[in-house]
Amino acid sequence: MQALTIVLAVLAAAGIAAAVGIAAWFTLRAKQNGQQAQSAQEQAKSVLAQAEEEKRKLLLAAQEEVLKLHNTAEREVKEQRQELNRLERRYLQREEHLDRKAEQLERQQNSLSEKESQVQETLSELEELKVQQLQAVEKVASMSVAEAREMVVKRGEEEAQHDLSRRYYELEKEHKARADERARQVLTLAINRLATDVVSESTTSVVSLPNDEMKGRLIGREGRNIRTLEALTGVDVIIDDTPEVVTVSCFDPVRREVARLTLEKLIADGRIQPARIEDMVGRAHAEIEQSIWKAGEQATFDTGVSGLDPELIRLLGQLKFRYSYGENVLKHVVEVSLLSGMLAAEVGANIQVARMGGLLHDIGKALTHEVAGPHAEIGADLAKKHGVNRAVCTTILEHHNDDHETVESFLVAAADAISAARPGARKESLEQYVKRLRDLENTAVSFKGVERAFAIQAGREVRVMVKPDDLDDVGSAVLARDIARKVEEDLVFPGQIKVTVIRETRNVEYAR
Repeated sequence: MQALTIVLAVLAAAGIAAAVGIAAWFTLRAKQNGQQAQSAQEQAKSVLAQAEEEKRKLLLAAQEEVLKLHNTAEREVKEQRQELNRLERRYLQREEHLDRKAEQLERQQNSLSEKESQVQETLSELEELKVQQLQAVEKVASMSVAEAREMVVKRGEEEAQHDLSRRYYELEKEHKARADERARQVLTLAINRLATDVVSESTTSVVSLPNDEMKGRLIGREGRNIRTLEALTGVDVIIDDTPEVVTVSCFDPVRREVARLTLEKLIADGRIQPARIEDMVGRAHAEIEQSIWKAGEQATFDTGVSGLDPELIRLLGQLKFRYSYGENVLKHVVEVSLLSGMLAAEVGANIQVARMGGLLHDIGKALTHEVAGPHAEIGADLAKKHGVNRAVCTTILEHHNDDHETVESFLVAAADAISAARPGARKESLEQYVKRLRDLENTAVSFKGVERAFAIQAGREVRVMVKPDDLDDVGSAVLARDIARKVEEDLVFPGQIKVTVIRETRNVEYAR
């Protein structure tokens, strides 16, 4: 505002100066020009008058402007002062409110401190009461807290184990019913589609003679004929007092078959001498070898398996002269191959792998007299050596295992068990049979709570009678599972054995 006043004053002074200059110029002109002097003086006076008037107006305008600006400034200052006063009052009110809050918080903190002290005192009293109560309970119960805790934990574990066993029993029963139904359908379809001989062949080791005079001719002078035959065939020819019978003994069934065939040819020909014996042995070898090849090729044809190495086919043919528990091994592998293929078709597995694995699963038995080791490992190595794929080698290796890498391996093991478990498929000596039954009963009786055990159905089932006071129904289910597992681990048996646990409670009262 002061700057504006100064600017106006400067402008007014500049106007006056300009007017004075003009008047001086006219005066000078008047002096120079006498004729115009009077006119110039008048004009100068007029200009001065106008300049004074303009000066007065400018000063008035400047004063009015200054006054207006002053009033505006005072009004703004007043409004600002009022705003400041309002803010100051608001801040004062907030400060008072905060002071009240602080006082209230301080009072609450003091109250909480007092309550905390009371709570601590109460907790101390409760701890003392707890100790007194525990001492009183221990005195009444005659046991410490640790013993009571251990008893409770033990009881909880027993109850939990009982509940888990019961739940396991229910789930096992439910899933077993479903699995048994499906397995029954699959196995029934596979077995019904396969028709094989029930009675197994037995090893032929006896040669009939037309008369007892033939025994002397077989022995020859000083026993040269029989020594030549035994040296060429590797068998023992037993000639005893049994009428019209000669027994051939050898661990190798192929050699035994060669010797038997040679004896039959010699007896039919009638000319028995070392040179003739050597000729007949050669012919018998050729016939047996041809028979082996035909048997191997027929086995592959019957099972629909192709692409086998010729050496594997020859070894398959050798199984024709080998027996296991009185069962012909070649017929067994053909049966297992067909069963494996049918089972694979029912469950959607690889049929070709299952068939080839079933056909070759006992191929190692052809070399068990020549190579040491389990026949499953021998067979797997032999198949791998002759270019059989890994899946088939796995089925050969695992057909006696509990764990199986592939579905086809499991199916071959199942088919092997089915074939071996058929009525009449296998036979064993009376001593082995009785020993197996006795071992089965002893294994079942070895468990706690078992009263008696009976092996029935030719060792296919064991029935276990338990003490009803020692085991409940859930415990009986667990016992059946444990007995079955121990039988699998400790005993050797064909097929499967059914474990039946019977728990019976009898209550007897007399009416008098």
